Amino acid sequence: MIVLQYVLPFLVVLGTLIIFHELGHYWVARWCGVKVLRFSVGMGKVIFSRRIGPDQTEWVISILPLGGYVKMLDAREQKMEQLSPEDVGREFTGKNVWRRIAIVAAGPIANFLLAIAIFAGLYHYGMPEPVAKIRTVAESTVAFKAGLRGGEIIAAVNGDSVETWTELHWKVMRAVIDKLPVRIDVRRENQSLESMFVPTEQLSTKDLEQDFLGKLGLSLARPIVKLGAILPGPALAAGLQAGDQIVAVDGNPVIDDVAFIETISNAPGKSLELTVLRGDSSQSTLRLSVVPSAMEVNGKTVGKIHVKVAPLPEMIVVKNSFLTSLRKAVFRTWESCVFTLKILGKMIIGEASLKNISGPITIAEYAGQSARIGGIAFLTLIASVSIGLGVMNLLPIPVLDGGLLLYYSLEVLTGRPVSERFAEIAQRAGVGILMTLMAVAIFNDILRLIS
Repeated sequence: MIVLQYVLPFLVVLGTLIIFHELGHYWVARWCGVKVLRFSVGMGKVIFSRRIGPDQTEWVISILPLGGYVKMLDAREQKMEQLSPEDVGREFTGKNVWRRIAIVAAGPIANFLLAIAIFAGLYHYGMPEPVAKIRTVAESTVAFKAGLRGGEIIAAVNGDSVETWTELHWKVMRAVIDKLPVRIDVRRENQSLESMFVPTEQLSTKDLEQDFLGKLGLSLARPIVKLGAILPGPALAAGLQAGDQIVAVDGNPVIDDVAFIETISNAPGKSLELTVLRGDSSQSTLRLSVVPSAMEVNGKTVGKIHVKVAPLPEMIVVKNSFLTSLRKAVFRTWESCVFTLKILGKMIIGEASLKNISGPITIAEYAGQSARIGGIAFLTLIASVSIGLGVMNLLPIPVLDGGLLLYYSLEVLTGRPVSERFAEIAQRAGVGILMTLMAVAIFNDILRLIS
């Protein structure tokens, strides 16, 4: 069951990204006239191999799925006198530096292009997303002091239009990272438009790891409490029926289904009086008593009445023309790259926590969750991880594509390649950095699982 829920989706995500990344290297290498000896998905021992094409390139699947590589004809690994005159001209190090740069950069670029293609397709197809509608605002929050009360729809953040909660989340996060004030335009129920400033000085970059919008008092609006299927248990014994609308508990108004679930959870074994509206045309008001049964959940005793409540927010399907979808996809990919680099920079100077680094366990968890949600969520995850992989590979760390690009950039500036001794020392340092990052990522993954 775990294999189907997590391992298989994880392998699909990682396999897709590895294949596209290595195909970028492969296609540009062929275009630049370099002979490709092997195309491997995975690392380590080969478990499947087949030679294809005029060059008899070996296409293989290796046992460790955490990576891949394209092996090209390279004078550093093979004696030139053993090569045919034709192959001598197709050797990697013999190509000019600009062609080598193009071959190395093609992998990360392929990841960015994959993300753009996925996002463009989703924007054109139509993505159901929560409307940027605000839940009832607590009086103690900065959002309340700014003038928000709940029920407003966010129309823009700092002049940029907003349609969905995802866009609101992203734009406020970007403003917090850039230490900019947040000006929001809201549309109230009477359709009037109003601008207001929501202070964010109390937030730091480390707050972005948590519900930073909630800290400001901005929460996603939820629907009224309308009961679904009634299962055997306290709800059925109390006389509740499917379709009943809960408007109050013990005389206190219930603002939405999330608040109702919290109230029930916090009252195990306690008698509660529910004010219920029943019937569609001529609604009648009933008062029914229910006693939530006590259940242990993650070591905590909570109340349950065994009724289905679907806390789904108001949704909107965002569809765009092809050109608009492509433009939005390019912008989202670019913004994601910039955001990732800013977070990395803030982690280096200590303004952001290393907890932001995630590893394969977290990716597997998200892959399993998104696969159960549906195709759109799963494709969105693939695009997001593809951007992260592209950015990661461009970091100037030896053994990564970015490290090689650094070498070639120095070659462009100095007119000569870096020495083999320098490359060897840098390679060892790069392996150490990479192993440290991987250890931190796996440590964070385990902590998340435990907590």
